[in-house]
Amino acid sequence: MDKLKDMSLEELWELFPIILSPHSPEWKTWADNEIQSLSSLLAHYTPVINHIGSTAVPGIMAKPIVDILVEISSDCDWHEVKNILEESGYICMSESANRMSFNKGYTPSGYAARVFHIHIHVLGDNDEIYFRDCLRRNPIVAKEYETLKLSLLPKYRNNRDGYTEAKTDFIKTVMASKIDQLD
Repeated sequence: MDKLKDMSLEELWELFPIILSPHSPEWKTWADNEIQSLSSLLAHYTPVINHIGSTAVPGIMAKPIVDILVEISSDCDWHEVKNILEESGYICMSESANRMSFNKGYTPSGYAARVFHIHIHVLGDNDEIYFRDCLRRNPIVAKEYETLKLSLLPKYRNNRDGYTEAKTDFIKTVMASKIDQLD
């Protein structure tokens, strides 16, 4: 892992390009197993854990990277949570007062067979669940999202930040329309 820490962002993006794959039922199994493991690791903190992201939406193409949202109380010992996850093989990618992000399955030679992004948020900071559920309930919107992702792939295959940013307006529009439906 030290080799990965010494690489530039551009080198990492070359080693770990964005790949979109047809939906695989395996992703739910991988998520369920990882959720069980995270639940055990973080049991002391009573986490709320959900499979999020496109791998949680049947019928659309996705990066074969399982995203998991772990919500914990803001008064938990976040430093200890970070230590627990790092000691269990997760790599901390970013942290702020109310969020941390971890990766698992990145190797010096590329992706492992199973790759995970773990998002640690304060309890209630979970818009990703609403977006996932909106896509699950609305296959037409889900296919529009898939079409957008496929259109972005040639330009952003080796630029994860650009790819994410280019999807932001679509996600905001979907989230705004969902909020309007609640009124």
